[in-house]
Amino acid sequence: VQLQASGGGLVQAGGSLKLSCEITARTFNFNYLAWYRQAPGKEREWVATIYPGGTTKYPDSVKGRFSISRDIRKNMVYLQMNNLRPEDTAVYYCKVARASSEYWGQGTLVTVSS
Repeated sequence: VQLQASGGGLVQAGGSLKLSCEITARTFNFNYLAWYRQAPGKEREWVATIYPGGTTKYPDSVKGRFSISRDIRKNMVYLQMNNLRPEDTAVYYCKVARASSEYWGQGTLVTVSS
C-alpha cells in the first residue's frame, strides 16, 4: 500500500486548504483512515480519523474546523481545513490502518501565516 499526500501550501490565517491522499489500494477494507501532523520541534499528533462506516473523530484542537472524508471509488481520503491558524502549521501525513499494519504517506507541508 502506498499513499501520496498533496494539497499543502501557504495560506493566511483564517483561510482554507483541502489536502488529498491517494491510496494505491481499495479503501473499503481498512480499519480506519487518518490524518496526522507534525510541527517543527514537536511530536506527530493525530488530526482526524474516518472509519469504514463513515464515523469521524477529531481532537478538540481542530474540531469544527477540519473535516475528513473519503471517496471509495477513487481510493482517496481528504482533509478539508477551514479557519486555519498559525498553530496549524505542520507537515500533514495520511495514514491507513489495515489488519495489523499501518501505512503512511510522505507528508505535505501546510504553512499558515499570521
